[in-house]
Amino acid sequence: MPRFEFKIESKDGLALHGRGWRPDAEARAVICLVHGLGEHSGRYGHMGEAFNHAGYALMTFDLRGHGRSDGSRGHAPNYAALMTDISALLNEVKLHYPSLPRFLYGHSLGGNLVIHYALREHPNLAGIIASAPLLRTASKPPTWKLAMLRAMVGVWPSLSIPNGLETSALSRDPKVVLAYQNDPLTHDRISARLAMNMLRYGQWNLEHAAEFPLPLLLMHGDADRITSAQASRDFAAQANTRCTLKIWNGLYHELHNEPEQNQVLDDILEWLETHATKTLHS
Repeated sequence: MPRFEFKIESKDGLALHGRGWRPDAEARAVICLVHGLGEHSGRYGHMGEAFNHAGYALMTFDLRGHGRSDGSRGHAPNYAALMTDISALLNEVKLHYPSLPRFLYGHSLGGNLVIHYALREHPNLAGIIASAPLLRTASKPPTWKLAMLRAMVGVWPSLSIPNGLETSALSRDPKVVLAYQNDPLTHDRISARLAMNMLRYGQWNLEHAAEFPLPLLLMHGDADRITSAQASRDFAAQANTRCTLKIWNGLYHELHNEPEQNQVLDDILEWLETHATKTLHS
């Protein structure tokens, strides 16, 4: 399917690298994707092609400090900057597809961000998809590590440190893990400020789950060792009836890269079909 690239300028002057996949025929809706920590939008090409086959366009970008985008690796000065970057993506999408419903899709850190964006901004979107969102980490960070991060935020907030990602926990498919490890655009960096903010706002999202304003598809593998599946259950328990929770038995962190990825995609498309149709008819 046709792929194109684009650039977005952030509010503070960074060049953010974007990618898009468009179907051969007229698209029914647009999926706007926000990737996870340490990765980049180029890892979602197979998703773009699958969505295109089903009649949906996909547009995504590399977060600041990731992939081909500008910025210190794994750093964002605050969550407000990340929110305005997501707004810039949505505005770019509207230029390409001015009349189509838009869905915001986030994975891992991206899932944290899109949930926070919906709660903070109340955007005019057809719905949100959050895959393995980082609401809490799968295991609680040690007290000493949190204390160290707080101290670093006060002294050197942009200092880049290893993020501790267990790459073997990404997928049960060893080819996915090897490709990630050999990808020159992935990295293992995170700044003290981003680390503290993603933990802080993950908890904030949980505390405000009852206020979630949009249809939400929330998905998690119950064998995820990176982000907490229980946190997704907790969020869904507090959210309103427009939240659809899907827990995948035995699946790891990257649901879209697991051996069952076709089943995962079928569930996403079924949910999209319902909500894109509702949006068009409303």
